[in-house]
Amino acid sequence: MLDDVLRYDEQMILRLRALYRQHGYTQYRMSRFEEYGLYAENKAFLSSGDIITFTGAGGKLMALRPDVTLSIVKSAKDGAGLQKLYYNENVYRPEGREFKEQMQVGLECIGDIDVGLMGEVLMLARLSLDALSLRSRLDISHMGFLSGLLQSANLNSAQKTELLHRVSEKNVSEIYSLCNEYGLDDEFCEKLATLITLYGPYEEVIGELRRISVNDETELALRELEDVFGVLSQTCAANCEGSEKTSFERNGQRTLDNVNLDFSIVNDLSYYNGIIFQGFIEDIPKKVLSGGRYDELLRKFGKKSDAVGFAVYLDLLTAYSVETYLPSSGPSPIPPVASAANRRSTPDDMISIALPKGRLGEKAYAIFEDAGYGCPAIHEENRRLVFESAENKVRYFWVKPSDVAIYVERGAADIGIVGKDILLDNSSDIYELLDLGIGKCRICVAAEKGFADNHERTLRVATKFTKIARDYYEKMGRDIDIIKLNGSIELAPLLGLSDVIVDIVETGKTLEENNLEPTETIVNISARLISNKVSYKFKHEAIKMLCDAISVREQELGVRS
Repeated sequence: MLDDVLRYDEQMILRLRALYRQHGYTQYRMSRFEEYGLYAENKAFLSSGDIITFTGAGGKLMALRPDVTLSIVKSAKDGAGLQKLYYNENVYRPEGREFKEQMQVGLECIGDIDVGLMGEVLMLARLSLDALSLRSRLDISHMGFLSGLLQSANLNSAQKTELLHRVSEKNVSEIYSLCNEYGLDDEFCEKLATLITLYGPYEEVIGELRRISVNDETELALRELEDVFGVLSQTCAANCEGSEKTSFERNGQRTLDNVNLDFSIVNDLSYYNGIIFQGFIEDIPKKVLSGGRYDELLRKFGKKSDAVGFAVYLDLLTAYSVETYLPSSGPSPIPPVASAANRRSTPDDMISIALPKGRLGEKAYAIFEDAGYGCPAIHEENRRLVFESAENKVRYFWVKPSDVAIYVERGAADIGIVGKDILLDNSSDIYELLDLGIGKCRICVAAEKGFADNHERTLRVATKFTKIARDYYEKMGRDIDIIKLNGSIELAPLLGLSDVIVDIVETGKTLEENNLEPTETIVNISARLISNKVSYKFKHEAIKMLCDAISVREQELGVRS
C-alpha cells in the first residue's frame, strides 16, 4: 500500500500528477535558482516582495525562487502551439518573520486559450480540490467585470487600488465612505456594494450581475462567465464520475455543487484579466488553491500568447488535519489515498465568535443578544472560557482585544469584534462585514501645545500604532523616526523622547491634562464585525443571517441610518 511507504504530502503529489497527466499535461522542471532581476521586475505579481538573494558565479545576483509561473512564462515560446504543463516544485516565501520552503503543485496553459480550455482548467481545479478533501469550495471571479465597473467611474489608479482593496475585504461601509470621498454617484456605489456582497452558484447570482452591468466590458465578462460555466458543467459531468457529487437540481436547473461566484476575489489588474479563482477546504483557514487568466503578464514579456493556470499549496494540507478524498464504489479519476487523522464526521454548524474583553466586548455581546443570538451561560459567575447556545447555534469566547483578529484570521473563530485601529495596524487577511458603530474614537497626531513641525529634521514619532503612523507619514513624504511604545504614550514628548505621538483620542481629556493637543486626525475608528474568509464560504448562510439580523436590529434602534 502506498500509504505504508509514502508520506501524506507525497501521496497528494502523486495523485495530482496522475490527474494532470491524464488530461495531457507534461511535467515542467526548473532550477531552484533564478536571476534576481526576473523577480525584481515583477514584484507586483508575487504574493510578497521579500526574496532570498545571494551572489552566484560570476557575481550575478541570484534568488531562491519565490514563484514558478514567472519562470515558465520567461521560457515560453510564442508560436510553439499550446503548451500544457504541470509542476511540483518548492518555492521560498516569507511566513511571518521567517522564510519557509513551501511545496506547490500546479499547472499552466500557454498559447491560444479558448472557452473550452478555460472550462478544462476550472474542472481540473475542482477535481484537485475533490482529491484533497470531502468538503471543499471553488470560488470564481472575473477581473473584466470589476475592471469595467471601475472604468465607468473614471477613477485614477490610486483610487482603483483603494476600492479594490475594500472589495477584497467585502467592506461595504468603507466602499460607501470612499465613494463619498471621491465624489462618485449613488448608483455606482450601490452597484459596487452589491457586487461584493453577492455569493453563490452561478444561477443564483447571474441575475444581479446582469442588473449591475454597465458597459461593453462588463457585458463581455458576463458572456464569458456564461460560456465557461456551460463548459464547466459539461466537463465535470464527463470527468467527475467517482468523485464527490458535482451538481444538483436547483429550481429546475442543473447547478454545479460547491462552485460559486465571489467577486471579492481580486488580483492586480496590470497582470490578470478574465476569470480568476480560488479553492478552499473546510478547517483550513486559508486558500489552498489559487489561479486565473494572466495574459497581461505575457505582454510584459513581449509575448502574444495567452495564459491560465493555478497552484495548489500542499503545505497547508499537512499543517492541518483535513478529511481527504474517500473513493466511491465507482471508478475514480485519481488513485485513492489514506485519509488524514482526526476527521470530523459532520461539519460544525455553530458560529464561533471572538469577543474582546472589556466594555467594547460587553457592548458587542449586547448587540448579538438583541439580534436574537444570546447565550445565557455568558452571564453566569464562573471561570469558563467558552460559552455555547445550542438553540441559537453560537459559541462565544472572550479574548484580549488585540488578539481577536488573530483568532479570526487563523480560523479559531468564525467571526469576531475588533477595533478598526487594530485592523489597520496589523493588515489582517479577513472580511470586514459590518461597522457596528460602537467604540467610536479617532487616531490622531498630538504634540505639546505650541509645537510646530518645521521639517528641518527627522520627526520623532512615539506610538504603539507603528504601521498606521508609518503609512500616514509616507503618504506625506515626511521622514520620521518611529519609537515603539506600549503604554503612557503621552509621556514621550513631555520627557523629550519624541516630538509628537500617534495615539487613540476619545475625549481629549488626557491630552489636555498633559499640556498636549491633537494636531491632525489620521482616521476615525469604530468596532467592526470581521469574518474568517473560509468560514464565510462554508457557513455563508448562517453568517449572512446573523449580519442581517444585526443590521435590522440596529436600524430599528436608530444606531445607523
